Amino acid sequence: MARRPRRILATIILAGPCIAAAAPPPQVASCAACHGANGLGNAAAGFPALAGLPAPYIEQQLYSFKHGTRVNAIMTGIATSLTSAQRTAIGQYYAALKVPAAPEPNPLPTGPGATLALNGAWNHQLTGLPSCASCHGPYGIGVGAQFPRLAGQPKQYLAAQLTDWQKHSRKNDPLHLMRNVAGKLSNTQIEAVAAYYAALAANPTALPEPGAAKGAK
Repeated sequence: MARRPRRILATIILAGPCIAAAAPPPQVASCAACHGANGLGNAAAGFPALAGLPAPYIEQQLYSFKHGTRVNAIMTGIATSLTSAQRTAIGQYYAALKVPAAPEPNPLPTGPGATLALNGAWNHQLTGLPSCASCHGPYGIGVGAQFPRLAGQPKQYLAAQLTDWQKHSRKNDPLHLMRNVAGKLSNTQIEAVAAYYAALAANPTALPEPGAAKGAK
């Protein structure tokens, strides 16, 4: 009988996170109108997913919208009134949201967008384009706080961001990496690479073996 309270206590401790989920910050209500209550975005409207992105990345984007290094009329209106603590709270909330696991498409997308994403476009020049994967990770799953997930984001959104980098209306990239890359892309390349990443799983159940997309030509 003496052990029963310990078992009950252990059950409460293990079940606790399932019973009491963290409440979203009040400001998230404005975000949900476009990015969805689950943070998975709205592909048809071109609104990106926020769920599972690194908290510092989300926080930095809100800061950028407030201070003009990233421009969007809707987001600037929302971000302008946010305090540093509120930006942090929003970032932490969305970073903790789960992204449903799904297999990568089979076959994997191929074509010019895949080639650019996986291999870049050096054209025998030292000033060529590096692959997107060299910073954003295999199949666009993201690397750290500076290189966010591209996989599964809406094509419309990805293409718009590359265009903004190209036009210098977005300028919050480390070392101007994205500005330099986007400046070398043609409109056709922008559409192709955006379509490639939009077709991939945001949270793949497994990453394909190296060379699985060797048909990308």
